[in-house]
Amino acid sequence: MTSFDLTPEQRSELFEMLLPELENFYSNTGKLRVTAILDPEEIRRVIRRADFKHPVDIKEAVKNVTEALDKYIVHVPHPRYYGLFNPRPNFPSIIADLITATYNPQLAAWSHSPYAAEVENYLISEFGQKIGFKPVDIDGVFATGGAEANITAVLCALDNTFPDFANEGLLPLKGRPAIYCSSESHHSIVRAARVSGLGRNSVRTIPADEKGAINPEILEKTILSDKSEGYIPFLIFGTAGTTGTGSIDDFNSLSSIAGMHSLYFHIDAAWGGAAVLNPDTKPWVSGIEKADSVTFDVHKWLSVPMSASMFITRHSEILGKTFRITTDYMPKDAESLEITDPYAHSIQWSRRFIGLKLFLSMMVFGWDGYSEVIAHQVEMGNLLRSALTANGWIVMNSTPLPVVCFADENHKADPAFTRKICEKILRSGEAWVSLYTVGNISTIRACITNYKTSQEDIHALVETLNKARSEF
Repeated sequence: MTSFDLTPEQRSELFEMLLPELENFYSNTGKLRVTAILDPEEIRRVIRRADFKHPVDIKEAVKNVTEALDKYIVHVPHPRYYGLFNPRPNFPSIIADLITATYNPQLAAWSHSPYAAEVENYLISEFGQKIGFKPVDIDGVFATGGAEANITAVLCALDNTFPDFANEGLLPLKGRPAIYCSSESHHSIVRAARVSGLGRNSVRTIPADEKGAINPEILEKTILSDKSEGYIPFLIFGTAGTTGTGSIDDFNSLSSIAGMHSLYFHIDAAWGGAAVLNPDTKPWVSGIEKADSVTFDVHKWLSVPMSASMFITRHSEILGKTFRITTDYMPKDAESLEITDPYAHSIQWSRRFIGLKLFLSMMVFGWDGYSEVIAHQVEMGNLLRSALTANGWIVMNSTPLPVVCFADENHKADPAFTRKICEKILRSGEAWVSLYTVGNISTIRACITNYKTSQEDIHALVETLNKARSEF
């Protein structure tokens, strides 16, 4: 019989080979191309060399994988990756994933992994308090990502607003339930509407103002108009740091509107929510504590491996009310204890120990460590703005968060010019940036997502941009 364990000697030899390779990548990521080689046929040929009828030695197999990953992925841990909210993972969080994979705790039932379950409960409570929720009211759950957390919010809001929803679904309702969000909100809200059975047309998109935030006046007028037309408003989504421009909604105004119309108020703070961890940036998300619940992605500004998110609420019963179910086959070891089985207040059933990579990081770096990282990335964002402006680029978005959308001052009306600059940067392999439209103007978007990004990296990006521009 094949030994899935391998032998102790094989395991030891594998670690001796693999660890230096991983260390070399981790230490020298900045020396690699940022961008991937995009050759589908070449990539498929490399993959199809694996012949499953003829197994190979584990060291050869691993070597093939690491060599391919060096060439055929965008290196998001690179300090000159200025893309989406993909971080360089801190090293304790990498170790945490290795520990999790080895122990493989099953977090469906509390009694199977009591330590893991209580670690996650502790983290939810601590981060809930940082948001501003009262300790006694806090509940939450770790999710695979912000999309799942936002789906959780929609389901909780439905169950909170329509008492029979859990059993009867949407059929007894005498109107279409309506969700309200900004035109700049993440598209996972539309997906949440589809997955929950509401449908795309239940999402009422409110125009953003000149800063990219939801317009409260238009929101309130739309709610009143929708009510007169037979809609049933039930949920407002706010955003702390939109994906494109980093805009932050006015949470105090949104909370007032939600209270006035008895609507559930959720904030998608997947990226910008981490501002609560630094005293200088916390005022940027004023009013976040007034939300009924918050999406908070761990794998973004908290610099841990993909993927991890938290859904945190100030309503201690709402998750159980929305997801609780009983079965005969689930373990009953802890039924006499005052605990909550994770599967009973979550979309997920069987799942891994998501929270360990945050817990280990928090134990090593603490609140102060994360506060310093946030301050550094904000500083690099400000440096990028000033360096771009000094070199004839014009910043098109308005946010204190470290994401900058910009265009050439003399060619901002020419989307083809902006696209060519972006393509040239990507082909060079020197950095990764993207395109985003702001106010009908095509801009280059650069976001500081890496705690290793330095002043040198910022100036190198601007130099690369200037060089690309000079060649047109």
